[in-house]
Amino acid sequence: MPVLMIAEQPNLDEGTYASMLEQLMPLLRSANGFMSHAGGPSPSGGIRIIEMWASKPDSQKFFSENLKPNLPPAVVPDLTYYALYAAFNR
Repeated sequence: MPVLMIAEQPNLDEGTYASMLEQLMPLLRSANGFMSHAGGPSPSGGIRIIEMWASKPDSQKFFSENLKPNLPPAVVPDLTYYALYAAFNR
């Protein structure tokens, strides 16, 4: 079942986010189950990232293998998943 993943990262600034995204974008685009990514300022401070994945396990696998080992020590995202009935691009 497709999911919407929302990551709140209060200790992540725009420059660090942009740098990380530049390095991870090729991996993200080729990740099994990845559908879309959007990121911007969070109303509570830091960065809010929203992604759609084909399944929660696909997202969790990408996070644990590619993101978690490379996050700065102060960046601990709060990940929330929501089941979707439909998810598609264009």
